[in-house]
Order: sequence, then C-alpha cells, then structure tokens
Amino acid sequence: MTTPRYCFPHKHLLGIEPLSPQDITALLDQAEAFEEVCERPDIKIVPALRKRMVVNLFFENSTRTRNSFEIAEKRLSAEIINFDADTSSLSKGETLIDTALNLEAMHPDLIVMRHSAPGAHALLARHMKASIINAGDGAHEHPTQALLDAYTLRQRFGRLEGLKIAIVGDIRHSRVVRSNLWLLTKMGAKVTLVGPPTLLPTELKDTWPMVDISYDLDAVIPDMDAIMMLRAQFERGTGQFIPGQGEYIRYYQINADRIKRAKKDVAIMHPGPMNRGFEITSEVADGPNNVILEQVTNGVPVRMAVLYLLSNPHGEQVP
Repeated sequence: MTTPRYCFPHKHLLGIEPLSPQDITALLDQAEAFEEVCERPDIKIVPALRKRMVVNLFFENSTRTRNSFEIAEKRLSAEIINFDADTSSLSKGETLIDTALNLEAMHPDLIVMRHSAPGAHALLARHMKASIINAGDGAHEHPTQALLDAYTLRQRFGRLEGLKIAIVGDIRHSRVVRSNLWLLTKMGAKVTLVGPPTLLPTELKDTWPMVDISYDLDAVIPDMDAIMMLRAQFERGTGQFIPGQGEYIRYYQINADRIKRAKKDVAIMHPGPMNRGFEITSEVADGPNNVILEQVTNGVPVRMAVLYLLSNPHGEQVP
C-alpha cells in the first residue's frame, strides 16, 4: 500500500475549525489509502501504530463512534485501553483533570474522548502529553463525523467544491452540524441550514455568513446534491422547541414524496442514530438514495487516518 506523505501540523484533533483545506485533504487522501486495508479479503491489519497505546475515554453513550475507533485502532495494530467512566473513580468524585493525570502516568500516545461538556478536550490537551482526539463534546464539535461525511460525499460525487448540501432538523443541539459547517465551507461546498426557527439559531450566520438559512424544506430540496438529516435530540430538550411531533413531521421529515422532488442522484445522509418515522421514514432510510451505511463503513478508514497522521506527523509510509 502506498500512502500520501504530508507533514500534519497538529498534535491534537479538537475540532475542524483549526484545520486548513490542505489538512482536510490530507486526512481524506490518507483515509482513501487505508480503505484498501479495510477491503482486503483476509488480513485487514497494518503495523502503523504497533507499540502505540490508545485510550478510549467515553463519558457519553456511543455505538458507531466508539466501535469505529476501536476497529480502526486494531487495524493499525495499536494497544488499546477502554476506559469505563461508570466504574471509574469519576463516580467517586475524582475530577477530569485528576483522571487525566492518572492516565498520563500510564504514558498513552493518543486519547480518544467523548464528553458532554464543550471544551473538555481542550482542557485535557493542556494537561497531557498525549494527542487528544475529540469524539464529540456536548453541542460543540464532532470532527471525525464531519470528516467521514465529507469522505462519503467525495466518494459519491468525486469532489466537495461546488456541491449543494442541505443540513436539516435539530440544528440547535447538533455538534455534527458545527463540524460540518467548518469543513464543508472550507472545502468550497454551499451549505443551507433548514429547520424550524426555534431549532435554527440565527447567530450561526455570524460565524458562517456564507451559509444560507431556510425554514422551508420543500423549497430547498430540488437544488440539493445531498440532504443531511439530523436526529431530533429529545434528551437535550428538543421537544421544548417544537409545537408538536406531528407538526415537525409535516414540515421537516424527509419522506418518499419529498424525495420525488429531489435530484435523481441526491445523497441522503444521517449521522445516526435515526429516529425512524420522525425525521426520516424507513422508505427513505433504506431507499436507493441513502448513503447512511456507507457513512458508517467510511468511519473506519477515516478514523485510521486521524490516528495515523497524529502519530506520524511527517507522513512516514506504512510498512
């Protein structure tokens, strides 16, 4: 396998915001190189992170992200420690910093963390020598999700520049949307945010003035190359911001009737988990336009690329 060489200038991946278009391209190109490893019929392992220790530190529930990172780490031959927050000393009152310092004493090389507090990863990065990877922090960012979304779009359309992408639904509570806004606008895509006014904070225009905002999904659909549906996060209070579920379904659900008005090759995306029958119908989620399982599959080579470039900033080739 031949891999691209790139001097990756970052020690941590705390978010998409600090990355340049060149950094993003390098990560996506490296993921493409690792895709060959993932598609092998027999041995899907390379020794790129042999003798490197990775700690998976998840303070929030996760299925796709956590399993995807663990598979990526195993395919890179890393040593893995899975940290269970529920049974750790955190449940006895230990602070995040004390937990971090105790982990630091074990000399890990990389820490993959998900935490409910925005900025928790930046706090950890100030106190540890290990590289920190943000696997989701509150409603702030989810950088590897944005990278795998971009990889999926590039895989389908051959480019990101010039694509028209609608991100629809619970914008207010989504960390996925913020990472995608940074990445897609940096890479030249045209983004339209769609949702009810109560779930679509207009202050986002202050940070991303080039992004369009619409409250009318039906008006937006015909022009889009991709439609990314967001999960309604009822556990974060989404229900308080809508008049009722029936009203939301009427105006913002992606269903078969709305797909008929879209481009024939439109890509339907969802970061998961899905609320089937709410923001998306099963007919669409399982239909020919969906790339949702491709997003899941692409999470592994993308996260392999992140782990590899943070561990090998000069882009040494994989043996």
